[in-house]
Amino acid sequence: MRIVGIRRDGGVQVAALSDDGAQVTVVAGLEEFWADAAGHLSRSPGGETLTAADVEFVPPVLPGARVVCIGLNYLKHVAEGSFKDQELPPHPTLFARWSQSLTVGGAEVPIPANEDGLDWEGEVMAYVGSGLVDATPEEALAAVVGYSTFNDLTSRRAQKLTSQWILGKNGDRSGPLGPLVPAAEVGDLRDGLRVQTRVNGETVQDGSTDEMVYTVGDTLSLISHTFTLRPGDLLATGTPSGVGYGRTPPWLLQPGDVVEVEVERLGVLTNSVVANEARHER
Repeated sequence: MRIVGIRRDGGVQVAALSDDGAQVTVVAGLEEFWADAAGHLSRSPGGETLTAADVEFVPPVLPGARVVCIGLNYLKHVAEGSFKDQELPPHPTLFARWSQSLTVGGAEVPIPANEDGLDWEGEVMAYVGSGLVDATPEEALAAVVGYSTFNDLTSRRAQKLTSQWILGKNGDRSGPLGPLVPAAEVGDLRDGLRVQTRVNGETVQDGSTDEMVYTVGDTLSLISHTFTLRPGDLLATGTPSGVGYGRTPPWLLQPGDVVEVEVERLGVLTNSVVANEARHER
């Protein structure tokens, strides 16, 4: 099953995408879905079936969802950047995205003003399906109801202005998400899912989720000891080596470039990059 969001009748509904991508079948309203995500994912969708070409796709994400992201979660990625000479911290480096920065496959992503381009970061996104307070790692992992591909497209110049990364990680439409795949169909990321990123058909990242330093269960557990995680919250799990800024010379995405993130069992997420002027057209 592949779960998507669709904008319809002034609101957002959650729907299941057909195997060929030609149709969507409504599962529930957005709030209703996240009130019992595990239950909805365990049943066949019974709502109206629509032609995919006739609907507007949006992330199946609650407006108030927290999007927590792990930085520096693959050792080879740490080694290629400005943190390579630093000792690996005992706890993950966490930063936040706002849900407004998220978009879907097929969306055009603009390069913000004052940036020379955008950098790619192919990742896996985890979706929390039930509340977590002071959870153990095992309880936290059991609360994950699904995963999707994710591209943490980054404004490197803005990111490096200060020690806090939020500005560089929240550009308009800079967080594309693929369809959510139920956790039962994905399995344990510690078993290793291949994560690849391609730019204009050229492979630039090729890693595996078993290389993660900080696991999904451990990280969600850590977070839950500070603030309550709610159904619909998200965790971006970090990116493998091969990002653009770590190359010599640096390689950043330019208008007209097409970037793909492919994760085993989760599918391919494709987006194009456009000039900054596109920000002013909405």
